Amino acid sequence: MLHFLVLTSLVLYGHSTQDFPETNARVVGGTEVQRNSWPSQISLQYLSLGSWHHTCGGTLIRQKWVLTAAHCVDRSRTFRVVVGEHNLKQKEGSEQSVSVQKIVTHSKWNTKNAAAGYDIALLRLAQAVTLNSYVQLGVLPQEGDILANDTPCYITGWGLTKSNGQVSQTLQQAYLPSVSYAICSGSSYWGSTVKNTMVCAGGDGVRSGCQGDSGGPLHCLVNGQYAVHGVTSFVSTLGCNVAKKPTVFTRVSAYISWINNVSPLK
Repeated sequence: MLHFLVLTSLVLYGHSTQDFPETNARVVGGTEVQRNSWPSQISLQYLSLGSWHHTCGGTLIRQKWVLTAAHCVDRSRTFRVVVGEHNLKQKEGSEQSVSVQKIVTHSKWNTKNAAAGYDIALLRLAQAVTLNSYVQLGVLPQEGDILANDTPCYITGWGLTKSNGQVSQTLQQAYLPSVSYAICSGSSYWGSTVKNTMVCAGGDGVRSGCQGDSGGPLHCLVNGQYAVHGVTSFVSTLGCNVAKKPTVFTRVSAYISWINNVSPLK
């Protein structure tokens, strides 16, 4: 049986001794980022008992549109997006909070089978955010771009800092070089669980995504520019930082046409 963990915060599914995807990822083995070093990163939060709680990451791609994972928003909740965020527990003056007006998940997304792919969603904000040094639009790759093996990439998020650990109050980053599809789909890695519409990164057994990082970006350095090549999707239920089980991301370059159709520039 296929098992894995999707990486939304505070939405944990049962673990077993089998190795399957979990979609609740957070940065393990990372370090706190310098404020405004990843200004397209957002915190997706939901309302519960009168308070807002971080659940996922995401990327600001238009002033009224955010890119995230479908599994982050496939339950009925009241959501908001916070841009310019760094410390979830402090007001630092750079934050802008905007309610989510509309949620568009990919039509082929299957809540019960994240390994099938299509773990991607767009959020339309109720109003445009203001761009400044703390809030910028993420750069998307060209349609169809495929990362070379061992491309320099960074995952960012407020997720767990270790398996079964605590959510980070401050934004973390971890260096996760890409792992080619040929390697990642091998029998000693993820096998057929990984599709060619996904990106693998990491897998050294030290650094990884973990619960709470879901939906956030994988920034990769290509031709001298960092672009958002991945949307954090799942890790192994055996643990976030399992050797030869790289963090798995939705490959953004496979969905450029879909993104442009849903969220036109104007």
